[in-house]
Amino acid sequence: MKSPHGDRMSGLAPSSSPRRILLCGYYGEHNLGDDALLEVLNRQLPKGWQPVITANDASAVQTIVPNGMVVNRRSLKTVLRTIKHVQVVVLGGGSLLQDSTSFRSLVYYIALIIVARVKCKPVLLWGQGLGPLRHAWSRYLVGRVLNGATSITWRDNASMQLAKSIGIKSSMAMAPDPVWSHQTSNYQGGGNIVLCWRTTSLLTTSGWSLLLQAVDELSESKQKSVTWFAFHANQDVNLLQTLSKKGLVSERLKERSSTIIAKDIGHAREIFSNASLVIAMRLHALILSIVSQCPTVGLSYDPKVEAAARTAEAPWLDLSQLPSLERVLVQWSECMSHAPSKSHLQRIQEQACVHGQILKTALGKL
Repeated sequence: MKSPHGDRMSGLAPSSSPRRILLCGYYGEHNLGDDALLEVLNRQLPKGWQPVITANDASAVQTIVPNGMVVNRRSLKTVLRTIKHVQVVVLGGGSLLQDSTSFRSLVYYIALIIVARVKCKPVLLWGQGLGPLRHAWSRYLVGRVLNGATSITWRDNASMQLAKSIGIKSSMAMAPDPVWSHQTSNYQGGGNIVLCWRTTSLLTTSGWSLLLQAVDELSESKQKSVTWFAFHANQDVNLLQTLSKKGLVSERLKERSSTIIAKDIGHAREIFSNASLVIAMRLHALILSIVSQCPTVGLSYDPKVEAAARTAEAPWLDLSQLPSLERVLVQWSECMSHAPSKSHLQRIQEQACVHGQILKTALGKL
């Protein structure tokens, strides 16, 4: 891995070959979903482009992009200084332009886009989700800066419609999330029930209790162990312990449960390929599970999860309006006996290739 962090980029001559492309995203933060996006984005880059990646933990992206250079994504000053040494800037996957995490996060990416435009560097948005943009000022800023983008691909229709509503007139297209284009696996099945869960403000104590009781009863009736699969290593790893301390996890479910931290994409695909059922809150866990041909249920804490489940025609539940325990159990039990449709998945994957096609076309013109 070249240039583990930041300032070494300043020693590179802007005109050196090959051409460099700055890939900006939530990379190197131990979130496997963003790793999956980076893997697809790197694979779709045409030959002759040297990726420079914004990341927190450089080693976390080393196996994904062995020839990549890394700048410290947590240092905005370093990232902005790097822009003068690249030929193009790409916002690669995820929902980077949103103000629900913090307004500071939105300002980070807006500043990056503005500096790129000032330095006459093309800005491409690849496989992006847009929003939430809860404040009028946020919508105004995003609308202004994105009208200078060279090309934009959105990962869902809601993002496309929001972009239009705030006055973005740049060249735009919409296609399913790029992670759908990961290669399908040979499903083995028959293994554990796998939970890819995260904390969410939508679930009250009663909501958690209902879901946990459903998992408990399903695992007992099917005689399956339960794997708590930490898709985001830092945020998800203590969820079972936290819920147990609150007295929400039965002793029977505790005995059946174990927590596993996702190591890499291959590890996740292996877990999903051998599971009996995956119950996913994490967006890219849901997508990779379906790509692995595993029966999958979505738990929607955010419209993007519902959108992905609908795209795949997979069952899902809205966490803000959970049905009765009986209905949850019926849905999950039925799902366990129905693997995703291979032909439908193939159509989704063909559509998801649009992101790569537009990226290559845009880069080919530079």
